[in-house]
Amino acid sequence: MSDPADRTELPAVSAEELSRNRRAASLRVREARDRLTSTSGTRPAFDHELLRQYAQTRISASLVVVLLVVATGILCSFWISPAAAAIWTASLLAIHGVIIHYCAKFLTIASSSPATTRAWRIRFVALDLLYGVAWTLVLVHPSGVDAVANTLMLFMMLLVIAVSSMLASSLPVAAFAATAPVSITIAINFLLRGTFDDYVLAALAVTAECYFTLLAHRLHSTTLATLEARAEKDALIGELEQAKAISDEARHRAESANVSKSRFLAQMSHELRTPLNAILGFSEVMKSEVFGPHAVEVYKEYSADIHNSGVHLLTLINEILDLSRIEAGRYELNEEPISLVHVVADCHHLLKLRASNRGITIHEVFETDMPKLWGDERAARQIVLNLLSNAIKFTPQGGEIWLKVGWTASGGQYLSVKDTGSGIPEEEIPVVLASFGQGSNSIKSAEQGAGLGLPIAKSLIDMHGGTFTLKSKLRIGTEVIVTFPPERVMAALAPMREHAPPLQPGTSGERRRARHAAIMSAGTGTSSLRER
Repeated sequence: MSDPADRTELPAVSAEELSRNRRAASLRVREARDRLTSTSGTRPAFDHELLRQYAQTRISASLVVVLLVVATGILCSFWISPAAAAIWTASLLAIHGVIIHYCAKFLTIASSSPATTRAWRIRFVALDLLYGVAWTLVLVHPSGVDAVANTLMLFMMLLVIAVSSMLASSLPVAAFAATAPVSITIAINFLLRGTFDDYVLAALAVTAECYFTLLAHRLHSTTLATLEARAEKDALIGELEQAKAISDEARHRAESANVSKSRFLAQMSHELRTPLNAILGFSEVMKSEVFGPHAVEVYKEYSADIHNSGVHLLTLINEILDLSRIEAGRYELNEEPISLVHVVADCHHLLKLRASNRGITIHEVFETDMPKLWGDERAARQIVLNLLSNAIKFTPQGGEIWLKVGWTASGGQYLSVKDTGSGIPEEEIPVVLASFGQGSNSIKSAEQGAGLGLPIAKSLIDMHGGTFTLKSKLRIGTEVIVTFPPERVMAALAPMREHAPPLQPGTSGERRRARHAAIMSAGTGTSSLRER
């Protein structure tokens, strides 16, 4: 067996890095395979696209080539016989017409297989070679032509080389096949003269050929880079569309699962609550000894344990159902004027005995003359009870809790619950705010919950348009601040104007309108007290 100390630990690699490495490896394998099956060292699709660009360029510049051939034929008729110049011009125009015909035919084919692309590539190179050889025939003229004519013919051939290189830049082999015969013929023609000036012109012809060949290769590289960028863009678009399709499918599955969950909870809520009510009722009777004392005293304790467990289970079921309704958007607020101070005071009264049993002191810091809020009283009570229960649960014996209610800087109202508990690590705050999330202190605590109190409170305050802030430090304590926006303060609400027709006295609509007016006046009165 090998020594564990000799083992080399491999660095941890994330799933994202593994996916990126696999994608890069597959890309390298694909590029190597494409270069092996390609005739030009690029992808087969690029070969076909380069041929298409070559054919389109030759067709678009066909008129320019025709004018160049006709002008050259007319110019050559001053040094050779007009008949020979006409025959040469007709022959070159015929070759040019064949090239244009095959270019047009190539653009109509739908097949882009490597074999088809290779065959057309050879065909275009052969036609360009024939085109270049035809240009050299005009150089075969009787001797004795003066130097001016030779120089003019040289520049005419340079123009031909430049035009041919530009037209066939998408296919460098074809460009070389069309220009090399012309350059070689010019160079040989001048070298045979044997004079120094002719040697210079021959070198100039060879240099021009090298220059335009290099230029054609540069243009080909630029075109190839453009095609690669476009291919990468298309591949990225394809990946994005595929990711979107996967995301849509996952969203549909999540929606279906959410619907199934809602149906399950709606059905199970009745199935669970029915036996729970019986358990709670009978255990309450047994615990209270309504029909007489137990023969064994321990049965009374067991009945109390059964009743407490049933209450805990019913509370858990209600929290899960409330969270499910909130997440599904089916939780409706029953809005009415409420006093945040009274709600907090009532919740404090309900949990005061529980805090006293643990030796925890709860301090109330309420501002006076607070106007009412327009909100759901049941939701507000649930928010306060969840926050205060958490504070009592995680505050050690002899600790303190502060309940504060007051004004925000923007004119809204806030509720603060601050304790001297063990606190929550900063990295665990997102965990405890998630559904069923529990921090390390909650797991170690003897009073573990389902992890739904804070998420439900946050969702309920979000439905009111408020904010939920949790601040905590280890071994110092935790503070939760919820705020209600200024729009929900009754003193800031404008009276409602109803444009309905006048109602008959004694109808329910008239009573409802009168009740609403009384509520508005009550809110205004509270505001005036605060202003005093």
